[in-house]
Formats: sequence, C-alpha cells, structure tokens
Amino acid sequence: MKMNCIAVDDELLALKKIERFAEKIDYLNLLGTFDNALSTFSFLRENKVDLIFLDIQMDEFTGIQLLETLKDPPYVILTTAFDEYALKAYELDVVDYLLKPIPFERFVKATEKVYARFLKDQNNHTPAPAQQPAENNDHPEYTFIKSGNKTVKVYFDKILYIEGQRDYLQIHTEDSRIMTLLNFKKMQELLDEQKFIRVHKSYIISIDKIDYIENNTIKIKDKLIPVSSTYKIAFQNLLQKKNFL
Repeated sequence: MKMNCIAVDDELLALKKIERFAEKIDYLNLLGTFDNALSTFSFLRENKVDLIFLDIQMDEFTGIQLLETLKDPPYVILTTAFDEYALKAYELDVVDYLLKPIPFERFVKATEKVYARFLKDQNNHTPAPAQQPAENNDHPEYTFIKSGNKTVKVYFDKILYIEGQRDYLQIHTEDSRIMTLLNFKKMQELLDEQKFIRVHKSYIISIDKIDYIENNTIKIKDKLIPVSSTYKIAFQNLLQKKNFL
C-alpha cells in the first residue's frame, strides 16, 4: 500500500533532494513538489495526500501557518535548517522533525515511522470479519478520532448525536463528549449512513438513539434537536426505510 505525498520547500535543491530520496522508497508516491505554501493549500483542497514533507521558513506564508490552517491535515514531516521549532512541531502533532542537511538514513527512519502509523490507521478503518449475520455488518464497530493531543477510540453504537460548534465538532456519546476538528463531511464518511443522518446544519443524529419525534424536533436523552427544512425529506425517507410509523 502506497502513501501519496508532496514536498513543500522554497529551495529548489531541497525539493530535488527529497524527490530523489522518495524515489528510492517503494511505498512513497510523490504527487508533486511546491515552492510556496499557498499553491500547496490549493492542491490539498482538490487531492488526497497522506504525507507532507514541509519546510518551515518560507516567504509570505510559513509552513507552520499552512499547517495551522488545515482542519484535517495529513501526516507531516517538517524539514528545516533551524531547531527552534521543535516545541511547536510537537504541539501540532508532527510525526517527525528533520534538520537540514538531511541524511538519507534519517529520511528513511522518519518515513518508516509515518508508514507504520499510516498502516495502523488504515487497519483501524477496515471492518473486521463478522462473526454473526447482522445488519450492515460490513461497517466497523469503532473508529479513532483525534481530539487535541489525544487519539480517542469511539464506538459508533455509543454515539448519541454530533453537534457543530464553530470550528469544532462535539461528539456526544453515552458516557463522554469528544471535541474534534473533523468537519461534517469527513465525519459522515466515517458513519454508517443507515444509522446516522444529518438533520440540521449543526447536527448529525443516531437513528437508534431517538426517544421520540415531535413536529420538527427530535428528543435524544435530555437534548432537543431541530430538524431543518433542508434535511427534512432525507430524514423522513430514512425513517420510512426503518419502518417508523
């Protein structure tokens, strides 16, 4: 399994070096190189990237600033000639921090670390074989959600509803609340569409956790959740499939 990666550095020689190194590692698929952060940001909006080799000090828009603007960043290996950014790299959950000039052996060690994490995350999103026939048994039982400096295991069957709060989502489960920078689109990709549905610009709910529905309001535990006109028809259609009377 290959990782799609890009390199970002305003020094051409540094980009060429990373390109040569990446060609020698069979699990790296280098999609492109960029000499500024702004063009990188545009590329990331349109393409799936698993790993960024990212320089820090660049004109106009630094690598740190780029990283801070990404709501769901890929894995990142920082490449820099300066060591004073190590603490900031830790705060941003960067996988590794390479000081220039970068030896090939150190480059390999960093990419191996990322690749191990990549494979683990891929496996965590792969459904385990079902032991017994069940509805939607091709969907995994849980996922791992990044929340601050932690990566939290979340069981789908414990989720009550998900609430949007500005730049964050708050996942309300039966026994906890989890804050994450994931957006609604990414969250919906993780959820079983037969069990979870968006009913409002600020809410996704678990069908199984509904206590009752009254007019355009859903009651789940002690929470009243509105159903907006934008999502009402899709919600009603799903209820019909579930044989709600």
